[in-house]
Amino acid sequence: MRTYEQYVEDLKKMKPNIFIGDEKVGRDDPRIEGGMHIIKETFDCAYDPEYEDLCVTTSHLTGKKINRFCHIHQNKEDLYKKQMMTRVLCHRVGGCIQRCMGIDAMNALSIITYEMGQALGTDHYKRFLKYLEFFQDQDIVASCAQTDAKGDRLKRPYQQEDPDQYLRIIETRDDGIVVRGCKINITNTPYADEFIVVPCRYMGPEDKDYAVAFALPADWEGVKLLTRTANFRKGKHLDAPGMHIGDAETFIIFDDVFVPKERVFLNGHADPHQTPYAGFLALMFAHYHRHTYTGCKPGMSEVLASSALLVAEYNGIEKAKHVQEKISHIIGIAELVFAAGESSARHSEKSPSGTQIPDEILTNAGRRLAGENIYEEFKILADISGGLIATLPFEGSFFSEEVGDLAMKYLKRNPRVKPENIYRCFKGIENLVVSDLAGVLQVAGVHGGGSPQMETITMMLRYDTEKLKNISKYLFGIKSKIHRYERPTVTPRKQLEKFRKAMQRKKKS
Repeated sequence: MRTYEQYVEDLKKMKPNIFIGDEKVGRDDPRIEGGMHIIKETFDCAYDPEYEDLCVTTSHLTGKKINRFCHIHQNKEDLYKKQMMTRVLCHRVGGCIQRCMGIDAMNALSIITYEMGQALGTDHYKRFLKYLEFFQDQDIVASCAQTDAKGDRLKRPYQQEDPDQYLRIIETRDDGIVVRGCKINITNTPYADEFIVVPCRYMGPEDKDYAVAFALPADWEGVKLLTRTANFRKGKHLDAPGMHIGDAETFIIFDDVFVPKERVFLNGHADPHQTPYAGFLALMFAHYHRHTYTGCKPGMSEVLASSALLVAEYNGIEKAKHVQEKISHIIGIAELVFAAGESSARHSEKSPSGTQIPDEILTNAGRRLAGENIYEEFKILADISGGLIATLPFEGSFFSEEVGDLAMKYLKRNPRVKPENIYRCFKGIENLVVSDLAGVLQVAGVHGGGSPQMETITMMLRYDTEKLKNISKYLFGIKSKIHRYERPTVTPRKQLEKFRKAMQRKKKS
């Protein structure tokens, strides 16, 4: 396992390919330090006895001790610990822990490359295992690049006027492939060691050139990172852990980029039979990422609930019934979302590759509940805090020789609380609710891992609604008998089974 200091040194060795506005910068640019500070927790906590049981595990591949952010889930306990690790680490950074995407993608690849190898006789699973060993041995921080630019949303990839609106393979060579296109809305890439590219949708036969998955170092030749940074506001006079947090969202442009063969995990361009696996990989990554959200979003909700409790105390209204009711709503959502993820781990199934897959209905139910309530939670915190979180004078005024004492005098609320702590509280909530990064976190709470509409679609596709209707048919006298109904575990592999049955029927006909 690496230390944070080793991680930073490795980043400094990478070639500058980050564009912030019109500036081309390297990994030493101060605007990405906030995101690196978040990743720091994933390294530091692996060496902290208080967190080691969650952040460290044993590789099923090598038997070595590894960071859990590099682990392929082998059982139900692994899924639960990943979920709990994500939740408690979010407390330490006031939001998204940012290292989850890479390992969610790795777990998805461990399933799809194996299934594809069994069905088509490809060697992609062997390639994956070799890459996984490197990934674990080097304690890699990875980003996952899934969302394409998409162009005209009503057209499939092959129908686009500009064929590069979805990332595509333009050439297959003996030693690898050449890709062109762009992945957008990608978190953490400027301070990731590597990124893993997966498809963002189902691909039909005509979309074969777009069925592609691979991994590359984040500074690879031809890769350009168009980055937007957002950070909590730091103080000049007062410091706090929450002031050092930041985020970077990126357009990853692939300008005719060569990918070595050993790092290619899906290639519909060379073998059209691989094309259907693009959709399964897209679904599987989204599924794992939504399960991670059932740890991440409760952690974020608890940050908001904690802040609401503190500001209510400092405002002297902590006993008010309406305040308690509103805060209980945030706590209730956090617990329900986590319970859905925990239950999905309990009802998980083992894939043929040995990777544990959480239940899809429960995962999507939890993620949808989180997405539907994220703005309500921020609204509650803003309501209890009052307008001061948006109008608080700048820090310098509170430490000015001329007006500092007056500023502190009129900031007082609860007489038992020092004015400095009241300032710290409102400054912290200002960062959480009205900063640049606050806006990013709110939108991510809706769309990260898939919007509530996507969770709705997935749930309705996977739920056996015909069997569900039998309950009312019996109760209403339409059917004379009712058979015991317990919803079985479902995962994205059900879609794979449907595909195989359809292919078998096609061969017979």
